[in-house]
Amino acid sequence: MREVQNPEDLPVLIRAARREAEAAFGDGNVYLEKLLLDARHIEFQILADEHGNVIHMGERECSLQRRHQKLLEESPSPFMNEELRQRMGTLACKAAQAVDYLNAGTIEFLVDKDRQFYFLEMNTRLQVEHPVTELVTGIDIVKEQLRIARGRKLRSTQEEIQLNGWALECRINAEDPYNDYLPSTGTITQSILPTGPGIRVDTGVYAGFTISPYYDSLISKLICWGETRGEVILRMRRALEEYRILGVKTNIPFHQNIIACHRFMAGQFDTRFVEERFSMDDAEEGKEDLTQIAAIMASLVEHRQHQKSSQIIRQSERDTSNWKWLGRWERVNH
Repeated sequence: MREVQNPEDLPVLIRAARREAEAAFGDGNVYLEKLLLDARHIEFQILADEHGNVIHMGERECSLQRRHQKLLEESPSPFMNEELRQRMGTLACKAAQAVDYLNAGTIEFLVDKDRQFYFLEMNTRLQVEHPVTELVTGIDIVKEQLRIARGRKLRSTQEEIQLNGWALECRINAEDPYNDYLPSTGTITQSILPTGPGIRVDTGVYAGFTISPYYDSLISKLICWGETRGEVILRMRRALEEYRILGVKTNIPFHQNIIACHRFMAGQFDTRFVEERFSMDDAEEGKEDLTQIAAIMASLVEHRQHQKSSQIIRQSERDTSNWKWLGRWERVNH
């Protein structure tokens, strides 16, 4: 991708894009599209069977990205309203019907600040972020794919699809957010997964598993559900605090700082937010110096232990506790 800010830069950037495309794919064809500033990446999950039924399952907010790779998704989107949801969902279904689509799939859009939306692409598969849709609709998308493949009809109509609550998904990657997100490789020595109401973890790694440089850096998907957006943010915050992965560096600190960011909590972000208006260094400013607090606590504990060790505790004259002596006395006198 090449971003053209000035018309005179277009020839040079087209040549660069062609060279890159030829080297990567053996095809130097490129296409032009409108550059949308302050845009959001919003996608709609659809299901289509061979009987002509096509439904959408609401939207997913996928604007928090770095290098065009999604990092955190949620459903529904804090940016959407019901009227826009109906328009975009209806268009997503019509697009699938136009090509006789069969399967689960995702229609992706870019939406500008004036809520004008533009078709981006269609992913003809199950996507990484599908669990957030499952949690707010109660529909097992993988199960529906299998039923569609067997020639079954969809079990739900569009009118029956209701969004219940809110869901967030954090992609836990093996990378160092404090060092320009460089990939981290090695063997996982410990993996402690968070648990509790509304918590779901999709993963395939475990203690002893080796993270190599040859595959995607995704370790797991941490998904939370809550009745409201506020509740699901609190649950995600607790889950991230409980999650322990030792042996490799992860982007858990990045997610902790993102969900604590005021602009995220207010739903005021777009596809450029992470790269242009968020910094791990800025997020860490103003936080308590935990090292100093830990040193003070350790000193207090040591001082207390020293006091206890210097005390002389006289052995009791009785052979048992006062509670037992009282019990014996009560039995004798009653």
